[in-house]
Order: sequence, then structure tokens, then C-alpha cells
Amino acid sequence: MVILDKILEVRSVSKKYILNSNKKSVLKGILKRSGREFYALKNITFDLYTGDILGLIGLNGSGKSTLANLIAGVSIPSTGEINVKGEVSLLSIGLGLNIELTGIENIEYKLLLMGKKKKEIKELIPKIIETSELDDFIYQPVKFYSSGMRSKLGFSTAINVDPDLLIIDEALSVGDKEFAEKSFRMMKEKINSGKTIIFVSHSLPSIKNLCSKALWIDKGEIKMYGDDVNEVTTAYNNFKRNNK
Repeated sequence: MVILDKILEVRSVSKKYILNSNKKSVLKGILKRSGREFYALKNITFDLYTGDILGLIGLNGSGKSTLANLIAGVSIPSTGEINVKGEVSLLSIGLGLNIELTGIENIEYKLLLMGKKKKEIKELIPKIIETSELDDFIYQPVKFYSSGMRSKLGFSTAINVDPDLLIIDEALSVGDKEFAEKSFRMMKEKINSGKTIIFVSHSLPSIKNLCSKALWIDKGEIKMYGDDVNEVTTAYNNFKRNNK
């Protein structure tokens, strides 16, 4: 019997925000912590193991990106606990990019934040630039980049860092056809090498093609979760059709 390592543990995680109606109430809310409570996530619990490829699905505003940011450590839960074994990298268009810095400066900055040493950064940069296909644009400020170019930069950095847990939040849906196909090939290589990935996407064919598990979130709560990806995506698709 093969016992897989648990790489992610999410326990009773909720994320609450205080909504205010105007600027005056925002200030009042900060001072008194008043305002209408909004739960972006409610009591989320699940585990991932080494080699799992999780497809995270749900309507816009359901809480998918909020969950991705919590797991990546970009924000913290209001309640509950998240435990990750190893290094996490979140790929989301524009996330963490300083638009005043050049592409290569953003790569260096990202790698430093991830704790990479100078020698590792020196080895990784040529691979990242080659993958990105940005050529001389890599030396230009990111503020001049299109959304597709930013996606290429983010994807190339994340995929070459080789984290223990890679989270991809809709970033593969942007860019030219050739780069999208290349991205999926590289994703497949990561999957075949046993990497653990969370794939946030509205593309159900991609979820079916790439993922070994699916998690459907609706209004901040888990609607359905399991390793029968076809069953989860079919239920979600029927839900969407019935709620148009």
C-alpha cells in the first residue's frame, strides 16, 4: 500500500470582510469595526496529497481566488487553519508585479521573496526569459506590457521555480494560442513528474483534461468535492445552465 505525503491541509477556513456603504462609514468601520459582514469563504475543509491536481471551479465571485490567495499566504484566514508542506507559488495575472520595474527586475524580486539564493537566481533567470518569449521586452517596464505579456512573465517565473505546490489562477487563459499550447505542455510535464497543482479555471474541458480532483465552490462554501472530476464538473455545468 502506497502512503502519499499530505502537502496541504485546510481546516474550517473562513474569510470575512466588513463592507461599508461610503467613505464616511469606511472610516467609522475602521475605528469601530462596524459595517455589514461579508463572508468570501465559509468553513472550507479539504486535503491535498503529493501529485494531486485539483481543479477549483465556481461562478465569478464564488471565492476561488480568495482561497488561492489564502493558500499562497497572500492573505490570512479570518478563522481556521492552513498548513502547507513545502514551497508554494501562486500564478495569477499581475499578482505581485511592480509595474515600474522591468520584467527581469520583477523576476529577481519574485525569486528573492521566495528565498532563492544569488546562485539559484542566476541559474533560473535564463530559463525564465527563454520560457517567457518576451525577448528584449524583458528589459522594459512592466507598465508597458499587455495582459498577455504579464501572463507570460508570471507563468514562466512560476513554472521554472518548481515549487512543491503550484497554484494557477486563470493565467493560462490569456496570451496567444502558441504560448497557451506551450503552457499546457509544460503543465502536463509537471503533472507527469508528480507535482501538486491547484488549477483555478472556468474552462471545464481543461479541468477534465488536467485534473485528478475537483472542488466546486459556490457563495464561499464547498458545494461538491471529489476525485470523480467528470461528476463534479457535470453537476456544476448543470447548475450553471439552471441558473442563467
